[in-house]
Amino acid sequence: MSSDETPNAPAPRDRRDAVREKAQQVRVRQSRARIARSMALASVVVAVVAAGAVGVTYAVSSSASKPLLSPENVSGDGFTVSAVAGVSMVAEDAGVADALAGEATASPTPEAEETAEPTPEPTARPAVDIRMYVDYLSTGSREFQLANVQQLSQWVDEGAAELTYYPVAMLTAKSNGTKYSLRAAGAAACVATHSPDALFAFNHALLSDQPNVDEDGYTDTEIADIAQASGVESPAVVRECIEEQAFVSWANSATERALKGLPDTDGVALTGTPTILVNGTPYVGALTDPKEFSQFVLTVASDTYYREAATPSPTPTPTSTPTP
Repeated sequence: MSSDETPNAPAPRDRRDAVREKAQQVRVRQSRARIARSMALASVVVAVVAAGAVGVTYAVSSSASKPLLSPENVSGDGFTVSAVAGVSMVAEDAGVADALAGEATASPTPEAEETAEPTPEPTARPAVDIRMYVDYLSTGSREFQLANVQQLSQWVDEGAAELTYYPVAMLTAKSNGTKYSLRAAGAAACVATHSPDALFAFNHALLSDQPNVDEDGYTDTEIADIAQASGVESPAVVRECIEEQAFVSWANSATERALKGLPDTDGVALTGTPTILVNGTPYVGALTDPKEFSQFVLTVASDTYYREAATPSPTPTPTSTPTP
């Protein structure tokens, strides 16, 4: 028995419904996949943010707990020059050093030597205290250093003067954002800490080869090169100190202290660089005239010497011995 109808063949309407149902199932699966991916991405973002927060918290807490490094060989934020080696020069006026040291310039005659009664030799005058607040980007600091380096080195070498440099950073904003002034001051503290005998030569090198204002200035590596060329001991240690900016924060704090007032002065505060004090008295003469400065030093030294000599020393009160 034959028939023209195909058994179990779905009707057209049923086929359309099956396609729509299958498409809906695909959309549901795709939607679930998108939701899963979004949740996974959100989890990753949360994890990254949490890790970053932990890192920031650790960095802040570590920075807060890290003590402010302070240089060695420092007194009142200044570094006293212990040697003048490394700077080649010939002193011009030896008589100034002799006068500061209190040495006689005239020799006694033979007759005087025979007839004069022995007298105590005069005590040499104490070393003149010269303090220089220097910004390594300051043109005035450069001018004073170059004009007076010969006599300063001679006075220090002969013990007639005690020279102390105070590195400050008043021109930090004058180097295209590199903070050269501040970094150079910190570098001077590195040299004074790890190689004090090279401080004078390093100070002179920074000032004599001073970069221009409103330029980038030297990099930390270049400053370390200058320190090494100045003859520092342990150049690797000095280089690490400079390149890690170990004393930059200290230099910033020292500058703030100087702006409030200079130690051992009668209310003098730092208003510009260089600021030069001789026995506590500010020098206001020409920065480029070494003769004017030497005369000022002699005058202040003489005034100090005779003022102290005129001050009577206290004498003990005699005590009477009781009679029996």
